[in-house]
Order: sequence, then structure tokens, then C-alpha cells
Amino acid sequence: MNDLTVSLVQTTLHWHDPAANRAQLADSLASALPGAGLTDLIVLPEMFTTGFSMEAAAQAESYPGPTLDWMREQAVRYNAVVTGSVLTEAEGAYFNRMLWVRPDGTHSSYDKRHLFRLAGEHEVYTAGNYRLLEEWRGWRIRPLICYDLRFPVWSRNSPHEPYDLLLYVANWPQPRAEIWRTLLRARAIENMAYTVGVNRLGVDGAGQEYSGQSALLNIHGEYLAQAGNLQT
Repeated sequence: MNDLTVSLVQTTLHWHDPAANRAQLADSLASALPGAGLTDLIVLPEMFTTGFSMEAAAQAESYPGPTLDWMREQAVRYNAVVTGSVLTEAEGAYFNRMLWVRPDGTHSSYDKRHLFRLAGEHEVYTAGNYRLLEEWRGWRIRPLICYDLRFPVWSRNSPHEPYDLLLYVANWPQPRAEIWRTLLRARAIENMAYTVGVNRLGVDGAGQEYSGQSALLNIHGEYLAQAGNLQT
């Protein structure tokens, strides 16, 4: 298996301002990656253009839309896959949709399966009904979203569909940060898979605080990289 370089983008987000978030992220990537070929996979947080929002009717982006175009531009620029989730409207419904965008311009998508009922997410968004398995530069990768982390069966590494890397993007609140860290370790250990979790920073428009704690873990649940509460 080849080495895989993964870039974890942990950042504050502008509330309900996709253009500002895309511009901020483009600047961050340009600063961290001065050229192509320095990374294989760029991972952005959940709902990285808006923050985690229940105002889907006002904030949802058509699919395909400008953020998919922007992700294609970044994928080409850095010769890497770019992934993260976007508040999306498609086929008359709203989705928390993860986009997996390749440097050749093609893409796949995954809709969040486990919606956070305590926040009423299930009343606004439509749950996904499939999992995604991507092969990239010799690695088999399973991308999932936030609350999916709490459901081990959905994350299970099956001999019928094995993966090497389990990947979560999130807007995981600061009061439950220790749960985030614990569950990432648990998923890595029980699935014997490298595991990435990318979370956001800052305070959103609803007053919810986020402390990051993005990380990369090995198959033993040991940290290979931790972002703490720093912007990366």
C-alpha cells in the first residue's frame, strides 16, 4: 500500500456565507500547500460553506452548484481529492451531502445517514440510504459524516467491502469534545483501520461553540496527528 498524505482543514466558518467560506478556505490551502503534489487528500469540515444549519430552505445550494465547481478547481490545483459536506437541495429534498471530488473533475457523493434527532435534523434533511467506498492512490476509503460516528454498525469494516481509512467530517460541539475523541479511537480500534476526524472551530450563528480536536489515528487508536484547537 502506498503512502497517503492527508491534509486536515480545521477552521472557523462564516455563518451562512458560502462565498466568504470558499475564499477563506482557498487562502488557507494556498498558504499550506504552495504547489501541486504535496498532498493526496484534502478534508474539509461538515457543512463547510454555511456551518451546521437548520435553515435549509434559505441556505441550501443546488446540486450540482458553485461549491462543487470550487472543489473541482481546488482538486485540479493540488492534484488531490477534495472532500467535505455541503448543505444541498436536490430532487425536491434537502441533504447533508458529502462530496468526493477528484482532480480529473469527476465526483461521488454520500448523504448523511444518521441525522441528529435532538437538533431536529431529521425534520429538515433527508437521510441517505447508501455508503460510499472510494479507492484513491492505493487506499480504500470510507467517508462518513458527524453523527454517523456514534453508530458502529454503519462504520463497520466488512470482509465483503473492506477499507483502509475511515473518514469523518463534523461540526461536533465543544461540550462533547471528549466523546468525539473517544469514539474516533473506538472506531479505529474496532475496525483496525486508519481513522481521520475533521471538525470545525469557533462559534456558529446559533451560539454553539466548537473546539476542533481534528485527528489522524492508526489502527491501534494511537494518534499520528492532532490539531487540538488550532486553525490548520
